[in-house]
Amino acid sequence: MKYMVILVAVLCIVMGALAVGAHAQTKAEVAPAAAAPAAAAPAAAAGTADEVLVGKAANWVDGVFAVYVDRGDRGNHYIPSGWMGDYGDIKLDEGWKDKPQAGKSCIKFSYSAQGKQGANWAGVFWQNPANNWGEKKGGFDVRGAKKLTFWARGEKGEERIMEFKAGGISGSYPDSDSASIGPIDLTAEWQQYSIDLVDTDLSYINGGFCWATNADSNPDGCTFYLDNIRFEQ
Repeated sequence: MKYMVILVAVLCIVMGALAVGAHAQTKAEVAPAAAAPAAAAPAAAAGTADEVLVGKAANWVDGVFAVYVDRGDRGNHYIPSGWMGDYGDIKLDEGWKDKPQAGKSCIKFSYSAQGKQGANWAGVFWQNPANNWGEKKGGFDVRGAKKLTFWARGEKGEERIMEFKAGGISGSYPDSDSASIGPIDLTAEWQQYSIDLVDTDLSYINGGFCWATNADSNPDGCTFYLDNIRFEQ
């Protein structure tokens, strides 16, 4: 009788082990099926990557779509909010009334070249909406523009601006293209400049206009003026 009890106990232990092993095998077999939804993620991402980004339709008036006309003008479509590099070296007056090229005002920039952020250069992007570094949708579809024109002059003459540009902002919603000119040595009198856009993809332009310069080219800093910045068909 004693041996019968021991045999029964042994059989119970063996049966329990077999049951646990079968349960573990079943769990191992169904695990890949539970992970299957994660494998579908790349297909969703691919669809997003293929999205064509197009800006808001530009409201052309007599073949012109303005970046800046006058301070507070309803025709202004971009904001000089994208300060770069040594932004602490920049001072801006969007409504300077002394000798504008046309209209009631022009834009005055002063660059001190002090290197307050340690970059040794500075610049400003006109953006839509303001402060948009490609983190959200914005910008305009300015296809059809053949050039971007603007007027500029220096306080004394020979102020060197290393680059004037349209487009070029990156990020999750990047500009479709960019075009630029420079370096340019300004004169003390108003001069008109033009950026060729004929072979540029202008379907999405968040960075409507930009300038950049550096302390090496302007060791004592510089002051310059801009007016009538606009896309032209």
